[in-house]
Amino acid sequence: MQKKLEYNFFKKKINNKNISIDLKKVIQNNHNFKEIISSFKDDYRYSYELKKLNKLKKKNYFKIIGIGGSSQGSKAIYNFLNHKIKKKFIFIDNINLKKEGNKNKTVNIIISKSGNTLETIVNSNLYISNKDKNLILTENKNSVLSKLANKLKCEIIDHNNFIGGRYSVLSETGMIPAYLMGLDQKKFKVYNQLIKNKKFLKNLITNVSSLVYFIKKRYTNSILLNYDEKSEDLLKWYQQLFGESIGKNNIGLLPTISNMPQDNHSLLQYYLDGPKKSFFTFFSVHEKNKEKLNKFKLEKPYDKITKYSSSDVLFAQKNATEKVFQNKKIPFRTISVIKRDEEAIGELFCFFMLEVILLGRALRINPFDQPAVELVKQQTKKILF
Repeated sequence: MQKKLEYNFFKKKINNKNISIDLKKVIQNNHNFKEIISSFKDDYRYSYELKKLNKLKKKNYFKIIGIGGSSQGSKAIYNFLNHKIKKKFIFIDNINLKKEGNKNKTVNIIISKSGNTLETIVNSNLYISNKDKNLILTENKNSVLSKLANKLKCEIIDHNNFIGGRYSVLSETGMIPAYLMGLDQKKFKVYNQLIKNKKFLKNLITNVSSLVYFIKKRYTNSILLNYDEKSEDLLKWYQQLFGESIGKNNIGLLPTISNMPQDNHSLLQYYLDGPKKSFFTFFSVHEKNKEKLNKFKLEKPYDKITKYSSSDVLFAQKNATEKVFQNKKIPFRTISVIKRDEEAIGELFCFFMLEVILLGRALRINPFDQPAVELVKQQTKKILF
């Protein structure tokens, strides 16, 4: 497998032997969440046949109606790999007070694990009709969406009940949209290769060990410094994964996305001289913009930038910021994508999901539930019903 990513972790190297032992158990399937990990693998058995999707694949306009883990993973894929996708996907992933118009014939893909997600039901009621081409992905059980599928006489695909939304991107939830985008599902499935890669495993152990250290030292924020616009939704996916999985029992870190270098002019002062309770991730994609900044003649010393491209300036700012963080002894890690493709984002999905699972186990937290969120859902139903 060609190298797709570079990891450079915190200067202070920390290795926790228990995390190394736990990772071996995960690799050897000696744990009680085998079914979740199974969706990472290249031999995962999907609950559908590709030939059922081939008619839909010919279409050009799609709406993904879902929320949280039901849509954020496919949205991350769409924006990260947009240069390879010739189709238009719209993501209806919040309650929209004003319905968006679309004159094109659209395929609606409605996704909810439970089939009873309030926001998805509201948006389905707004956006779809029996005249549309509709596909519903939900658990094989009696629910609002399963009944809606029967009314619409549309295709329904089983959402495996053992995979929660935020861990579902490499299962049907993310791979059906990826296939309809014209991408190769198989290329996302790099888990089997990664667990044979000693450097990847070492990076994972070092990373999780460092996160445990920071949490025990009462750090409160994990700030993601994003130097790639197309990766914002990927980092939002990670934000949900980390926040919902680890934020329990008065433990956790608040994952926050900061768009750089824009936030140099608003938040950087706080990051550098504010309370030292945050650690940082520098995230970037190594893409060269060949267009030089030589349209106008500039005064000295700015005349020198005309030999550079905008990407050269972006990476100069990133490298400069890393240097200042280093000098101020602010803890940070760097994750750099060498090539933007399915394998790269597949590796990122695997890395981050394994990171969160191992971190949860190290902190003795269940990384697969979200009990506090359920309280809000119950209270909302009391108000509405």
